[in-house]
Amino acid sequence: MQSILTQETIIIALIYLSLSVLYLLVIPAVIYYYLNTRWYVASSWERGFMYFLMSFFFPGMLLLSPFLNFRPQRRTIKA
Repeated sequence: MQSILTQETIIIALIYLSLSVLYLLVIPAVIYYYLNTRWYVASSWERGFMYFLMSFFFPGMLLLSPFLNFRPQRRTIKA
């Protein structure tokens, strides 16, 4: 009698799981860090690239969206 879950099936399932974690969590977290560091100093071409990354990895960015914060930093006024 053959096993229901063969080794090949388990490997394929692990590959799908790792790719989905990469697409939904890891790459959007790296993009979030990149956007946070370059948001206010980016050129127009770089900003277009940022928009492309945001749209391409939209499902993952949506999962991380409660943690996104692109508000300007507080400025200090010398008295």
